[in-house]
Amino acid sequence: MSTATLPPPAPKPVRAERLLTAADLAALPTSLPSGDVRYELDDGRLIVMPPPGDIHGRRQAKVITHLDTQGEEKGHGEVRGEVGIVLRRNPDRVVGADAAFILTASLPVRRSKEGYLETIPELVVEVRSKNDTSNEVRAKKEEYFDAGVRLVWVIDPDDRTVTAHQPGQPPLVFAEADTLTCPLIPGFAVPVARLFVGS
Repeated sequence: MSTATLPPPAPKPVRAERLLTAADLAALPTSLPSGDVRYELDDGRLIVMPPPGDIHGRRQAKVITHLDTQGEEKGHGEVRGEVGIVLRRNPDRVVGADAAFILTASLPVRRSKEGYLETIPELVVEVRSKNDTSNEVRAKKEEYFDAGVRLVWVIDPDDRTVTAHQPGQPPLVFAEADTLTCPLIPGFAVPVARLFVGS
C-alpha cells in the first residue's frame, strides 16, 4: 500500500455576496401565503420584518394625527406615515420609518424611481416594538443622524414615554405627565398621555 500523501483538495471558489438594491426591494411581494411582510435593506442585505402589531399601529396613528394637525395643516411641512427612506446608496440602505416630518424648506420632496423617499426628513418617529433591542434602536438612530435627520422620537408603548434624540445632545424623556414639544415645528405641543389613549 502506498504511503504517498494525497494532494490537498482544491479550495472551493468563494461566491461574492449578492447585494440587493432599492429596485429589488420594490419588486418584492408584500404578501406571502403565511401573511403580510415588510422589508428593509441594510447596505444591500435584506431584512424581513413582521407587520406592526395593533398597539404599535395605534401609537403610530396618534403621532401622525398630531403631526398633521399641528405641523402640516399649519404650513410647517408635510407628514408621512410608514414610509421607506433611502438613507444611502451603493450599497443601498432603505429603512421603514413609522412616521416622518419634512419641513417646508425641504419641499418639494425627492423620490427614488421606486417611490421611496430620498429627501431626508428633519424628524423621524420610531414606535418601539417588543422585539427592538436597545442596541438596535441606538444604531438606527445614529444612522438617521448620519443621513441628516435632526430629531428622532422613540415612542415606547411599554414605558409610555417619548424620548427625543438630537445629535450631540443628551436625550430628553417625556413621560405621560409631560407635554411633548418639537423645536422644529413652532407651537407643537401634545400631552404625552394623548399618544397613549386607548388600547
